[in-house]
Amino acid sequence: MSQLSKLHTDVNVGPYEISHRVVLAPLTRMRAEAGAIPGALMAEYYAQRTSQGGLLIGEATIAAANGNGYLGAPGLYDDSQIAGWKLVTDAVHAKGGRIFLQLYHAGRQSNSQLQPGGGQPVAPSAVEHGGVAYTEAGWVPNTPARALTIAEISDLVESFRTAAERGVQAGFDGVEIHGANGYLFDQFLQDGSNKRTDIYGGSFENRSRFLLDVTRALITVWGSKRVAVRLGPSGTWGDMSDSNPQALFAYVAQQLSALDLAYLHLIEPRVLGNVDDDSKDPAPVAAQLMRKHYKGLLIAAGGFKGDTAEAILQAGDADLVAFGRDFIANPDLPERLRNGWALNPYDRPTFFGGTDVGYTDYPFHVSHEVNADTALAA
Repeated sequence: MSQLSKLHTDVNVGPYEISHRVVLAPLTRMRAEAGAIPGALMAEYYAQRTSQGGLLIGEATIAAANGNGYLGAPGLYDDSQIAGWKLVTDAVHAKGGRIFLQLYHAGRQSNSQLQPGGGQPVAPSAVEHGGVAYTEAGWVPNTPARALTIAEISDLVESFRTAAERGVQAGFDGVEIHGANGYLFDQFLQDGSNKRTDIYGGSFENRSRFLLDVTRALITVWGSKRVAVRLGPSGTWGDMSDSNPQALFAYVAQQLSALDLAYLHLIEPRVLGNVDDDSKDPAPVAAQLMRKHYKGLLIAAGGFKGDTAEAILQAGDADLVAFGRDFIANPDLPERLRNGWALNPYDRPTFFGGTDVGYTDYPFHVSHEVNADTALAA
């Protein structure tokens, strides 16, 4: 039997009792069908990774028509996308799991080919940066972005609110705001990308205003205990930088703590985008820092294995751990960790876009299959 004791104890996430602390991280897989609509293949993928009482966080879902950075990403910016997501949530609920919607806006991490009418991507400020987007032409450089007007920022708050309403209709159990990875909320937070001089720029209060306004808007739809936020303290993906990241994210965590959310989800700095950054300290420092400033439930993510996940839980620096690449390759990851079963290796070239290959064709552990067959026979 596995020695991973706390990883397999139950925990309350908002109003839900979750049976273990192994969470499916939100993972951009780019398998949505035309119109950014989830289909049967996506439903199968999420169903495979559902365990009784387990928690899944859906992949980054476009909240506004101008918010996409990846062809094949799903959306909830239009009513036509609700039914596709209902396929997914129904499949998860049928297996006894819970799934949170993750809403995002790519901001400057986009290309005109992905914008309505071929327009410019939008951002807090027009700041030169690198990075790539995925279009019909493949991976291409980001198009230089223009600064949002205050009226447009207000419109985006409303876009997130209506997307959250569609999430309710689609059957999700809660909603997470993607405030990390160099996307729009992160661009507002960090002063390397936010050069504004109005109420959305300058001070920590002003730079966090957009995130907090959207969080409060989603609370009006879901109630606070079914709303969550993901942050990447010290994140640099997408040419992100800040002059004082520890103080900035401590302030943001304090403001979010006061809102009584379902959880705060933190990405460790040792992960840069979708790869490990070996120059970073392997110790999980983000959750340790934010624990001092955030009083609610914490989910930690970023290159964890079973033993390191158990260690951060035992240390009390996180309450649950989100797994990405290992959950991609091991649909039965919670059971593999519980039983000490070997893990399938992941196939990085199939992470983004494609077919069922590298998506729904990873094998379950043979003992898992035997147990499932026995249960069905009974």
